[in-house]
Amino acid sequence: MNETESVFAGLRVLDVGSFIASPAAATVLSDFGAQVIKIEPPGSGDPYRALANQPGYPQSPHNYCWSLDGRNKRSLALNLAGSEGQEVLHRLVQTADVFVTNAPLASRDRLGIDHQQLAKLNGRLIYASFTAYGEVGDEAHLTGFDSTAWWGRSGLMDHVRPDSQSPPARSAPGMGDHQSALSLFGAIVTALYRRERTGTGAYVGSSLIANGAWSNSCLLQAALCGANFSEKPPRTEAKIPLSNHYRCRDGRWIILSMSVSPVQEERSWPAFAQAISHPDWVEDPRFATRSARMKNHEQLVSALDDAFGIRDARDWRDALAAIGVSVGIVARAEDLVDDRQMLATGVFVPLPGGDGAELTVSSPFWLAESAKVTARPAPSVGQHTDEVLRELGFDFPHIELLRAAGTVA
Repeated sequence: MNETESVFAGLRVLDVGSFIASPAAATVLSDFGAQVIKIEPPGSGDPYRALANQPGYPQSPHNYCWSLDGRNKRSLALNLAGSEGQEVLHRLVQTADVFVTNAPLASRDRLGIDHQQLAKLNGRLIYASFTAYGEVGDEAHLTGFDSTAWWGRSGLMDHVRPDSQSPPARSAPGMGDHQSALSLFGAIVTALYRRERTGTGAYVGSSLIANGAWSNSCLLQAALCGANFSEKPPRTEAKIPLSNHYRCRDGRWIILSMSVSPVQEERSWPAFAQAISHPDWVEDPRFATRSARMKNHEQLVSALDDAFGIRDARDWRDALAAIGVSVGIVARAEDLVDDRQMLATGVFVPLPGGDGAELTVSSPFWLAESAKVTARPAPSVGQHTDEVLRELGFDFPHIELLRAAGTVA
């Protein structure tokens, strides 16, 4: 299937955001054929372009963050602080289907990009708004990143610490942003479906705080129901030993997930004990039943530590998967470069001409008989400025005047 047959072929999207969550929603649309125009400040452009250079990030001569979320887009370097830049934007809005932004609420009117102004220009426009803490309430004016408004605020940061005495755990770069981008994508697609039925545009949105709560909703619902929470014990004292992680001979860790279903745990226990060379545990009164294993959980964790320490993680993964036990290796990012399953299922897709990589991470869903477009490299700042302006009807002298005035670059 070629690009003209893609689901969103002909859909024009204006990405007027920065960093990750809202621009990544536009990236997902682009994967299915939408024409995305990235509008960013002249000069340095979207500050997300510089994220991979920050201390603590993996060191590379390639701009891997921008390569991921900037793919498939055309860049228009446009100064929205002035009236001329806003006039250019408003002409673009008249041709657009979707407008995506995470600009601070207080700045939108000043930049000429608030919903009220843009809806007057295009009654079919889907205006997709993303914020840190929502658009109403005492905190609506606050800025935030996924580490603060998604990870820290939701309770996830506290919950995933190894135990109650450990420091809170930091999130991975973009972890909440990319999940949140799918929520904004869903809102956009829902509004497009509504537009097909009504012919009118819509104002849709999402936020980091809402997505963080949704990601931690099982525990939040427990709190809303008045559940009693206990302190999290160290790994060596895990009360459910068969849903715990263990270090193997090669220093790598595996994680078991046998106890989600108590019935399945009991069925799997004899084969599991045999697979780890301890068939005697099937009759051992300390471990023979699920209730006994939970009662003697510290002894079983210690015994499993010893058992798993005699073979490598991949050996254990293969042996346990062969008997139907849910088990995974705790992977490192660099382990996954040659992951055959991710290649086979399209998690990684080709990126011809990409910045330092032949592959990129695709958006995480597919449609049968509706292939995604071949990924295209992320643009440099303003790479497509003249091209986009000519499409809007600007002639060369006018473009030069805009460039001389600093309106475009």
